[in-house]
Amino acid sequence: MITIQCGYRIEVVCNQPTAGITLLDAHPERQGDIIDVATMSVTALSDGSPVPTEDYDDSFGNICRRLVIPSGGARFESRFNVADPGTLDVFDQNAIEHAPAELPPEVLQFLLPSRYCEVDELSGVAWNLFGGYAPGWNRVQQICNFVNAQIRFDYQFARNTRTAAQAFNERVGVCRDFTHLAVALTRAMNIPARYCNGFLGDIGVPPDPAPMDYNAWFEAYIGGHWHTFDARHNVPRIGRVLVARGRDAADIPMIHTFGPHMLQRFEVITEQVAA
Repeated sequence: MITIQCGYRIEVVCNQPTAGITLLDAHPERQGDIIDVATMSVTALSDGSPVPTEDYDDSFGNICRRLVIPSGGARFESRFNVADPGTLDVFDQNAIEHAPAELPPEVLQFLLPSRYCEVDELSGVAWNLFGGYAPGWNRVQQICNFVNAQIRFDYQFARNTRTAAQAFNERVGVCRDFTHLAVALTRAMNIPARYCNGFLGDIGVPPDPAPMDYNAWFEAYIGGHWHTFDARHNVPRIGRVLVARGRDAADIPMIHTFGPHMLQRFEVITEQVAA
């Protein structure tokens, strides 16, 4: 077992009181692994006064908090430790594909197009590229190999409206673009895929020259289970702390506001704590 410290300090600025939703809490699957009390502090930027929040679970089972960000903006802060087995993502080359007619009803929504994943538009491309590969784990991994080689990672070209098809054509992006394209291509092959995000530091690997301790990856339903895949890093990793799952990034933004806001500060930390 290892201990991973996760945390963030995020500041958003609003010109007027603005309703919002956050998805920053560790997923219910990881709540039992939290060693200390994981509380999010939300304070007004203007005077440091606390901003009340209300918790609820969304339709995907994620922990959400709703609030009204005061005029001038708010600061979101948290720091907590998580117990983790310290093992790599599960790797099962024998996991098989399931015909759509055999899939559990609850996973069918993860075959359909969504806001950032144009399954219908990319279907022909997917079958041309991956139709000849052995089905199951191998096919999903071949999709990850392709996406990893297709897109050049570059923060300078980040754009929060880029879709999977646009990432395919532009060949540049960040981890959410890798994930959206891989999800869309996987669904196009009739394999359910869902978008995930959470904390992922450089644990057990050399430091990344473009570090980002908050990442996107995806899960594919094969072999009767959901399995983790990561088209950006494209190798099994240690220490993923899941925060949220959805159809794509539109379902699980870290902070969503019902009105304009400006991101003033964004700091995330994910690191192994010395024994």
